[in-house]
Amino acid sequence: MSVSSGKPELQPGPPLEPAGSRSQSSNGTGGGCLPFLSSMNQSRDSRNSIRQRRQQLSAEYRMAAALGACKQLVSLRRFLGAKRIALYLAADGELDPLPVLEQACAMGKQCYLPVLHPLGYKRLCFAAWRPGDALRPNRYNIAEPEWTPSALIKPWALDLVVVPLVAFDAAANRLGMGGGYYDRSFAWRRNRRYWNGPSLVGYGYELQKLSCISPRPWDIKMDLIVTENTLYMG
Repeated sequence: MSVSSGKPELQPGPPLEPAGSRSQSSNGTGGGCLPFLSSMNQSRDSRNSIRQRRQQLSAEYRMAAALGACKQLVSLRRFLGAKRIALYLAADGELDPLPVLEQACAMGKQCYLPVLHPLGYKRLCFAAWRPGDALRPNRYNIAEPEWTPSALIKPWALDLVVVPLVAFDAAANRLGMGGGYYDRSFAWRRNRRYWNGPSLVGYGYELQKLSCISPRPWDIKMDLIVTENTLYMG
């Protein structure tokens, strides 16, 4: 289910439907979602195609989109009720959640950024961060807060997590960068019947929307997707 903002929509271009992706064929035939990419090379090429399109957005559009998405997210009850919120530092043309982070800090909420698990495992922990706090590069040269192991919190200690993505569909399925860090970090949600932990909010541009993504067994579905124009409920 999608919910429009009710305001004139920003128009960066048509949604993406890269060849060989997990998206549905344009005429709706073929029995629904297509199977996932048949090879790692195809998967990488598909993600690169989407990322290149995202990178081509103008600085003006990115700023307007960041503000539009922020306005939608901060009005939600699940955001207003959250005390511990994890976000990310935008890179590679990603939709920037910095306006959300700034507003959350102004509201007295505790804000966190992902850091690589100190013991490896291709999982994430989260470290407190506010604008102006020190950052340092991790082993992938991605900026992280400066942290000590005792200061890190586990994923289940959060109330809401804003998750970057490469693509999504209207059912709140997410296609990430392919490393599986968020999927592994929140895999425990699949075994929960009554409490699923923090709300997971996929964050991306409307042009990253695919008609259908066929999730793999280890993929973690988002609770909702927020774009500059629309909310998609999982």
